[in-house]
Amino acid sequence: MTPQRRAVALATKGFMPVDEGDALHAAALLAAQAVPGAPMLEVGSYCGRSTVWLGDAAESAGVVLFAVDHHRGSEENQVGWEHHDTDVVDPRTGKMDTLPFFRIAMHDAELEGTVVAVVGRSPLVAATWTTPLSFLFIDGGHGDEPARLDYEGWTPHVAMGGILAIHDVFPDPADGGRPPYEQIFLPAVESGRFALLSATGSLRVLRRVD
Repeated sequence: MTPQRRAVALATKGFMPVDEGDALHAAALLAAQAVPGAPMLEVGSYCGRSTVWLGDAAESAGVVLFAVDHHRGSEENQVGWEHHDTDVVDPRTGKMDTLPFFRIAMHDAELEGTVVAVVGRSPLVAATWTTPLSFLFIDGGHGDEPARLDYEGWTPHVAMGGILAIHDVFPDPADGGRPPYEQIFLPAVESGRFALLSATGSLRVLRRVD
């Protein structure tokens, strides 16, 4: 990733550590080699921190990255929760709105020609999606139902040989919330459709094998 884009990523609000971002970037490039020409898709963009890493990889591969998010924040981002950020609350509506921050990040990273923002709820978009994906990154809602719906709605669209990346996977309950582990990672592995390739921090990278 270029120094300029790395600087934009690091300055953008979000919860993607640098080592995980770099691993995400490498996984996306691997996916592009395995399934040439197929687009990439991210579920849960927030302000665009991880999107910069993925957008850089997508641009290098000459493909589009679709960034799916309703931009109203997940459950854990709402008022009264640990990860609530008053800076991203729209004073007119009183609701979270991370889309302006996302657009700024894409502009500053010069990725507006590669990243396509899809503003809507993940299950709604997934229900009408038909295009095979080389790469899928799931980092959406971290509750049981949102995580389960992301798994059920999006993983069938990963092309054979493509990559599924999952963020905030914590096998040990003492380290963090369980839904991405229980509702996405375990079902993916136990389905026999995906095989684990690597683990970096809370990021898990799997390949579609069946």
